[in-house]
Amino acid sequence: MLIPAQPFPYAFQMDHTALVIIDMQRDFIEPGGFGETLGNDVSLLAAIVPSCQTVLAAWRQAGGMVVHTREAHAADLSDCPPAKRLRGNPRLRIGDVGPMGRILVAGEPGNQIIDALAPVAGEIVIDKPGKGAFYATPLQALLAQNGITHLLFMGVTTEVCVQTSMREANDRGYDCLLLEDCTESYFPAFKTSAVEMLRAQGAIVGWTAFSAALLQALDTPESGQR
Repeated sequence: MLIPAQPFPYAFQMDHTALVIIDMQRDFIEPGGFGETLGNDVSLLAAIVPSCQTVLAAWRQAGGMVVHTREAHAADLSDCPPAKRLRGNPRLRIGDVGPMGRILVAGEPGNQIIDALAPVAGEIVIDKPGKGAFYATPLQALLAQNGITHLLFMGVTTEVCVQTSMREANDRGYDCLLLEDCTESYFPAFKTSAVEMLRAQGAIVGWTAFSAALLQALDTPESGQR
């Protein structure tokens, strides 16, 4: 398949491509979660959920591989260094008890992927202790086992976990595409800058495109769910 993208068209084969959905978790997207305790407007992230739903439904119908990630730590926080836990000045820190359980701890209600994008049987779910999807996770091995060479990214936040994961993937030889209307930041200017950085200098990290281009390639309506 070939879809319009920046800085030039992006080519991929379904059998060798995975859709990677980064950290669409309650802690980041819903009121009362970790994102809001940091003083952020979570409605900015929630706004991309319909577009993400449409892409996910179309990708599933086409039979594509799906990977979900969650930023998640062990209950004893042994995989969360103090440099991460103590950064900033939030009302609640990683591991503290919030409205949806302990913040960013695996298995807690707030750590789960939102219902609208919940994984289904057969889809891969990666719990990652860092910002990148490859650091201290089995993702590289799972992709290799499935013959994956190309990755389509959506999720949050653009400049942190999404960009980090795309850069990790690029270093490992994957051709990556970011769906611009399926990613967001608490800081719109940061998203704009990140998108421009990723596709600069001839797709130095990866390509960017809007979901309509992918949906058309999959011969799927550009709006609504399937």
